[in-house]
Amino acid sequence: MDQKNPFVIGSDIPVEYFCDRESEVALLQKHIENGRNVVLTSPRRFGKSGLIHHLFKQPKIKKKYATFFVDIYATKSLDEFIYEMSKSIQRVYAQKKSWYKRFFDIVSTLRFAFKLDSSTGEPSFELKLGEIKSPQKTLDEIIEYLESEKTPCIVAIDEFQQVCEYENSNVEALLRTKIQQCNNTRFIFAGSRQHIMRDMFFSRNKPFYQSAVSMNLDVIPQDVYCEFAQRMFLNKGKKVEPEAVRRVYSLFDGTTWFVQMVMNELFALTPEKGVCPEDFVGVALQNIILMQEPQYRDMLAMFPARQKMLLLAIAQEGVAHEVTSGAFVAKYGLSSSSSVQASLKGLKNKLVLSEENGSYRLSDYFFAYWLKQR
Repeated sequence: MDQKNPFVIGSDIPVEYFCDRESEVALLQKHIENGRNVVLTSPRRFGKSGLIHHLFKQPKIKKKYATFFVDIYATKSLDEFIYEMSKSIQRVYAQKKSWYKRFFDIVSTLRFAFKLDSSTGEPSFELKLGEIKSPQKTLDEIIEYLESEKTPCIVAIDEFQQVCEYENSNVEALLRTKIQQCNNTRFIFAGSRQHIMRDMFFSRNKPFYQSAVSMNLDVIPQDVYCEFAQRMFLNKGKKVEPEAVRRVYSLFDGTTWFVQMVMNELFALTPEKGVCPEDFVGVALQNIILMQEPQYRDMLAMFPARQKMLLLAIAQEGVAHEVTSGAFVAKYGLSSSSSVQASLKGLKNKLVLSEENGSYRLSDYFFAYWLKQR
């Protein structure tokens, strides 16, 4: 079915609607084909996951490799890591009936999850998180399975810095030991908490030290994105004023997800064979904020009072400098420099704030816009 709106929201974007990243895809493919593991970093919403999925769609990669995408953002333990990895393998091989037998011959600790449908006789994989009793043994078996595959494997682990938060402090060393033994499997470690990822892979006292080559993802250049957006409109029988695209790009500093979201709404607002003017940008942004407002109200209610006050202050500034200074504290009626410091720590841990060179802004541009309106 033809995709009506070419500005796809999400990470698994059809090739024809994917914007640029040609040099990044080529470099990532080169690293993989030359047997290198890769650590891929950028702030959130820059398109790391989309880049990985796009790599997996490249003809040479599709032909030569089995590819697995494992999102561990919500995981809290090695058990949950194993659960997500197992489900990723199952999603890739679900259509191949023969894989079940060989998988469970090797991954014996998950054999209980292999079931036959009583009516159809079809095999299925029904894994429940609490049923993983020996996560380290299961990890050994999964690595053994990947290494035994006739086709080389690529395993992309998204938000890899999450393993630092696991209950078992030995997980980093355990994973490093297992991954180091792999010859048939290449790994992409993607992460958005860049300072943690740098510490994991480039500090001498860390298990993953110098175990992967580094790639950092920047924003797509404005001219490249502007040309892409105009082409997408034209391909669907519409037009967009270049000024409209440039304004959207500037509002969100080129951050891929937010730009795509507004362009998606602009395309929806533009009638068939019509032209999208710059004036539509404000309408599109307001529509998105209205859609998100119930979620933002709930989010704001969850913050302690001092964190809430600091959020409102930073939202007003857009990019806030010297937030612990007496001038900033006085300007926004905050309690004290020490309380701001404590609130900063809490908000950064919740991934609500982004920091660059000692300055802060809200990670979610739409949330910041909504707060500023308040």
